[in-house]
Amino acid sequence: MARLRTRKHKVVLSRSAGGDVGITILLTLLGIFMVLPMVYVISQSLKPLDELWMYPPRFLVSQPTLNNFKDLFVLMNDSWVPFSRYIFNTLLTSIAGTFGHLFLASMAAYALAKIKFPGGKTIFKTIRTSLMFHSTVTAVTSFIIMSALHMIDTYWAIIVPAWGYTLGLYLMKQFMDSAVPDTVLESARLDGASELRTYWTIAMPMVKPAWLTLIIYSFQNLWNAGASIYIYSEQFKSFNYAIGQITAGGIKRQGASAAATVLMMAVPILVFIITQSNIIETMGSSGMKD
Repeated sequence: MARLRTRKHKVVLSRSAGGDVGITILLTLLGIFMVLPMVYVISQSLKPLDELWMYPPRFLVSQPTLNNFKDLFVLMNDSWVPFSRYIFNTLLTSIAGTFGHLFLASMAAYALAKIKFPGGKTIFKTIRTSLMFHSTVTAVTSFIIMSALHMIDTYWAIIVPAWGYTLGLYLMKQFMDSAVPDTVLESARLDGASELRTYWTIAMPMVKPAWLTLIIYSFQNLWNAGASIYIYSEQFKSFNYAIGQITAGGIKRQGASAAATVLMMAVPILVFIITQSNIIETMGSSGMKD
């Protein structure tokens, strides 16, 4: 039997000091390797044009400058639609789509996982099957539905489809199956709690890591969304689309394009950093069984 030792008053599997050092070195090297793309993007945004087109290319900037961000700001101000409008559009659709999806997916997941009703298993199998179809396959059908509902060229054309992402529902259902004991819910029902109160005050706090992870995934998808087949008016288009249009002006705008890439990735990274501990907990719990 492996020897055990205590660490912070907890019994853990014994491991040699050399093993701890080796694992630490390995994780450090992997962390450095994974952060290199981010460092490269930031370095590119700080390079003057002559360094951007230097051959052989350099990984790090030698003469950093903020001119690329200034050029991006000037280009955005020259647009006939205000720069703030694109940011507002992206924030509105990202926030409304994310929290609407979280609310609907968690309620549906609670019903499928903890309430027995006829057809529940069939519904979940249908949801699981829908994960196999890419959005491109259903694009024509979705366009017809949006057109019939008069949502074309409105914010709803982006927000409403985000509410129906089946991946979030699937993840929430699987997590509720393993993380929310039926005995706890039965006790709440015996005490007179309604299903809505049981869902909100008991089930949701117990699956907090899962819905924080869902917020990250949903927000990232909506924030990085580019041109949409449902939006035609310039005043409804996203920040990502505007950046792509403005920086597609040839070699002279490559610096501004690099700066725009940094701005686009900054917000999702910031949201991830804030909630990273809960995401790690979700990943660790997803493979555990009682």
